Amino acid sequence: MAPVYAGILGPLAFLTTLLRGALHGGQADAVLFSAWCCLWAFAAVGYVVGWIAERTVADAVAGRVAAELAGRKAERSATTGPAEPKR
Repeated sequence: MAPVYAGILGPLAFLTTLLRGALHGGQADAVLFSAWCCLWAFAAVGYVVGWIAERTVADAVAGRVAAELAGRKAERSATTGPAEPKR
């Protein structure tokens, strides 16, 4: 998920900066340098945000699966009763 966020936010920032520079009549080299810096900065931010989102979802799913398995195990032991000792 992290590379996807980086791949979306970086180029989006690049294009937005290019459009802003074109609308305000900026010099080409200054606009391109600014767009390049925004590309890398927003790609880095997108990567971090994507990594946090991926970890959050993975932890939530793991917690839910663990709770479901524990519930099924408790349900199974309640229906079968305690194990009888061997003689």
